[in-house]
Amino acid sequence: MFRQVFSSTIILLTLLSPAIGLAVELTPTLKVGDQKLVLNGSGVREKYFFDLYVAGLYLTQPNSQAATIIDADAPMSIRIVITSKLVSQEKFIASLQEGLQKSTQGNVEPIRAEIQKFRQCFADEIARNDVFDLIYSPGQGLAVLKNGKQKGAVPGLAFKRALFGIWLSDRPADATLKQALLGNAARR
Repeated sequence: MFRQVFSSTIILLTLLSPAIGLAVELTPTLKVGDQKLVLNGSGVREKYFFDLYVAGLYLTQPNSQAATIIDADAPMSIRIVITSKLVSQEKFIASLQEGLQKSTQGNVEPIRAEIQKFRQCFADEIARNDVFDLIYSPGQGLAVLKNGKQKGAVPGLAFKRALFGIWLSDRPADATLKQALLGNAARR
């Protein structure tokens, strides 16, 4: 009996999981300085049947080519909306660290100082409904905002490439999310 109830609960959670994550609606545009960025695509980061966050990729113009986006020295942003109480500051940083390892194929040494600056941007606790904007501006680097307040900045195109590679590289954190981030542009 317990097994049936447990199995039914897991099935129900699995069915409801995507619907819960997609309840978060991202804005269709994002203003970065004088530049207007458009939502290229968005999706849910899942792990073990749980929705962890909703992410959106914002670009100057729609693009479905992951490598082009990663390499571009152009304004862009990834917005992350935390949707689960399971996402803690410690787990989020560990996940980003793992993603950077994959994105750089284990070669994080050239951007080690930038990674340390980036980690410091996440010193505060993370809670459900927190919104993070990872905004890249050419010549300025990456700004990290939490709920609209800047938490720090990380210089360099090399770091931006590695960071965006977490979601868009050949070894993304979540292949389904990668396709979702690229998907809206592909349908235009």
